[in-house]
Amino acid sequence: MTFFDTAYHQGPPPWDIGKPQPVFVDLEREGLIRGRVLDAGCGTGENALFAARAGHETWGVDFAEEAIRQAKRKAKEQGVKVHFEVADALELEDLERTFDTILDSGLFHSFDDEERQAFTRSLAAALRPGGLYLMLCFNEHATGPGGPRRVTQAEIRAVFREEEGWTVREIRPAFFATRFDPPWDRTPAWLAVIERQAATP
Repeated sequence: MTFFDTAYHQGPPPWDIGKPQPVFVDLEREGLIRGRVLDAGCGTGENALFAARAGHETWGVDFAEEAIRQAKRKAKEQGVKVHFEVADALELEDLERTFDTILDSGLFHSFDDEERQAFTRSLAAALRPGGLYLMLCFNEHATGPGGPRRVTQAEIRAVFREEEGWTVREIRPAFFATRFDPPWDRTPAWLAVIERQAATP
């Protein structure tokens, strides 16, 4: 059993707050969550369920089987249509479909350098040209022991490069809500809005 499966079996892990991340609620209001949506690393599905309730055709994938089991149960209980599937975020091409928006709530900051490169290739296979990748990650101002890797703006820009087909539209300060006691209930984060460039003729 993986670390993440164990975390979901033992009870709500710190990152599972029982509701969508407030950042994604704001992005929906701004009109940045568009069309067909994929929540990559969806956990128990709160962000995906929110996107579906907002009217989007929505998929959620996670490699933790227990998380997907709980997500499916939530969708059934709430009467919300979301396609949840156990899948590896580093192999999104296996889904054999593309999306207009890909959400990432705490996935990118779990990857090492090699996995980051694999992840961008995986994203490119699943995100249509002109689509948006909306990523929320812990930033270097997050204090406290343990937890995921902190990410700087420079690291984000170094991974999502223009010459590889990405446009970083903006990186704004944000907060990542968790179940930790204060001040971890408002953990400093970056919200990155990254566009997959249209193919050149």
